[in-house]
This record gives sequence, structure tokens and C-alpha cells, in this order.
Amino acid sequence: MNLTHIEHLGIAVKSIEEQMPYYEGVLGLKCFAIEEVADQKVKTAFFWVGQTKLELLEPTSEDSPIAKFIEKRGEGIHHIAFAVPDAGEALNEMASKDIRLIDKAPRKGAEGLNIGFLHPKSTHGVLTELCDCKDK
Repeated sequence: MNLTHIEHLGIAVKSIEEQMPYYEGVLGLKCFAIEEVADQKVKTAFFWVGQTKLELLEPTSEDSPIAKFIEKRGEGIHHIAFAVPDAGEALNEMASKDIRLIDKAPRKGAEGLNIGFLHPKSTHGVLTELCDCKDK
């Protein structure tokens, strides 16, 4: 598999609005996009840090995966996302290596990227996302 770079780090938060003063005021980052991904029941906010993004993930429903994560583990790092030339090919390659997939085929994520997740039980406890490179 050809990982081109860390696309982003996903951080689960209860409220993006409450987190903004820290990321913008304390760290000096600028939020460049906020969007809701309805089918994932999440609102996202993105910040650039060099060549990598931070993605804040706020649940929009009590039954969302992010709400469940926060309930079990509290706010904090949720996943790491790697950019790949083709998320579908990368998922197929991971399946061929007996890696358990959450997504058997790519789906649309934030910023319109094709994404797919690998199950943390197959990745030593790290929820891993594979994203198409933005220039696709």
C-alpha cells in the first residue's frame, strides 16, 4: 500500500464551539471548514497544522459513533487518517492481508473524500482511516 502522508488526526469533542477558543485562540490555528456529514451523524471542523489537518468531530446524535466513543473513552484522539492514491484499492489490499474492515467499499466522508476505516482490532487498537488523496 502506498501511504502518501497523514491526511488528518480525528479528535472527538462534545462541542466544536466550546473547543474553538483553544484551537484558534491558544494554538493560533484557523478553522478553514465546518461541515456536517449527516450519514455519519457528525459535524466536523478542520484546521491545518503544516501539511496535516486536525479534524474535530462533534456528534450530532446521541446514537452516533462519536457520541458512543466519547461516552466510553471521553474526548480525545479518535483516529488517524492516511492518504492513499485509491481508497478502494487500499481497502481491497488490506482485506487480502486479513485486516478486518469496517468499510468493505469506500464511502463519502468530510470534504467529499472517499474514505474507508480499518477495524482497531486488526490495527493494534488504532482506528485507521484511509482517504483518497485530495488531488484525485
